[in-house]
Amino acid sequence: MHRFFADPSQIGEKEIVLTGADVNHIRNVLRMRTGEELLIADGQGSEYRCLLEEAGEQLVRAKICWKLDGDAELPTRITLFQGLPKSDKMDFIVQKCVELGVSRIVPVSTRRTVVKLDAKKGENRRKRWENIAESAAKQSGRGVIPEISGVTRFEDALKEAETMDFCLIPYERAENMAHTREVFGSISPGSSVGIFIGPEGGFEEEEVKKAIEAGAAPITLGRRILRTETAGMAVLAMLVYLLEP
Repeated sequence: MHRFFADPSQIGEKEIVLTGADVNHIRNVLRMRTGEELLIADGQGSEYRCLLEEAGEQLVRAKICWKLDGDAELPTRITLFQGLPKSDKMDFIVQKCVELGVSRIVPVSTRRTVVKLDAKKGENRRKRWENIAESAAKQSGRGVIPEISGVTRFEDALKEAETMDFCLIPYERAENMAHTREVFGSISPGSSVGIFIGPEGGFEEEEVKKAIEAGAAPITLGRRILRTETAGMAVLAMLVYLLEP
């Protein structure tokens, strides 16, 4: 069944009205017809099973059959602080981390970040990543579209992470896997977790030191060196295994 997202303001007691890009997708790409079923999520954890009533050129009307409480979200709010990588790697990171259940992604500018974005380019990239996040949320059956923040300085990301219950930073000089298991075992459902992943080349030693001083726990992901586009997904997969009921 096809899934779409609607702003809460578009959801009435008996029907939902969709506008924008979804109209063309439903009408001209999927060629859906009156009477077909579709799922519409409100982006806040609830979803509605609906019947298509009208697919016009400007809007789509769907009759609400019943409301469902979404169960696809993790019990822990996870923020990925991702060192900004080169080329289109961030597209891949956003897509896969949304599929795994991340709550928010913050692109971070670090000392080894090669990509430099001015305000206009940064906003254009953010909009692109938002579109990728929405598409991945639809595909994976999520009821929430994760937030994609603008590019943030490393120092500002650390300040935000200090407000979270737990903060993790994979680091090649961290203690063995037994210590990592101990750190993961202390994370409980309902808590907030920040994950710091460096860009290509990783974080500089001084950045790791500052993160640890800010409360980040250094962890290892094994004896192999993971690429920047792999490391965040590895941590998320571990958390999904440990925390999902």
